[in-house]
Amino acid sequence: MKSLLSLVFIGFFLGIGIPSFGQILDSPRDGVYDEISTPEKKPIPYASVREADVAWKKRIWRIIDFRQKMNQPFYYPATPQKNWKNFMTIVMDAIREGSITAYDPGDDQFLVPYTYSEIDKKFSKEEEIIHRDPEDPEVILSTETVVVPFDPADVEKIQIKEDWFFDKNRSIMDVRIIGICPLINQYDDDGNKYAVEEMFWIYFPETRPVFAQAEVFNRKNGAERRTYDEIFWKRMFASYIYKEENVYDREISKYAVGMDALLEAERIKNELFTFEQELWEF
Repeated sequence: MKSLLSLVFIGFFLGIGIPSFGQILDSPRDGVYDEISTPEKKPIPYASVREADVAWKKRIWRIIDFRQKMNQPFYYPATPQKNWKNFMTIVMDAIREGSITAYDPGDDQFLVPYTYSEIDKKFSKEEEIIHRDPEDPEVILSTETVVVPFDPADVEKIQIKEDWFFDKNRSIMDVRIIGICPLINQYDDDGNKYAVEEMFWIYFPETRPVFAQAEVFNRKNGAERRTYDEIFWKRMFASYIYKEENVYDREISKYAVGMDALLEAERIKNELFTFEQELWEF
């Protein structure tokens, strides 16, 4: 009899325990299938380039504006989701984890490292909150100062430094992104934007393993998972040139304004694409 009671008690205990344990392990799948390809992706390796094979090279700086329709996948989602974050959230998370190194924004040669705490302290804001009497709003009960953390939505543009070169060994014009610098909007006390400031530089080759596993929204096909590394690799973004290497080391805005600046940027872009064609005879 005691053995029977023991078996009943054990069965009752297991009957309760097993479903409870299963509920912890088995979570609903948010979709039709398990998405396992993106976490396993690696950056596409660069082709080897020797100094002796580079017959021509030019350094270009350009700006990607997230407000342009083609670039909106960089800016959204405003609230990070499970496998989908905006560009700045991915960058800041990687810097905090140590996967990406940030460098001094005053120099794009990646000489002086920046820590996450330095960035967070510099771009966090302090706001004063006033507590008023509910019965008499004119009466101030107390005031307190709170720290508002950095908001990725304040970054609407990024700068890119890249090298265009002709590789005579492969007989192609190629481009390599060297660095990326986020530009943050600065606001006055009334909430009006008055300036744009460089935050920091990151070395693009170091970021590629992180970007290769960071998904980007695909407008055309949700089953085709794209990553930020693929977006940069395939040049699937809109941008404009604001500087080319020159003896004065100056930006286009220093010697051209308005329509002249736009035409100068267009001239530089066309020069890059026509250079390769002029090397061949048909």
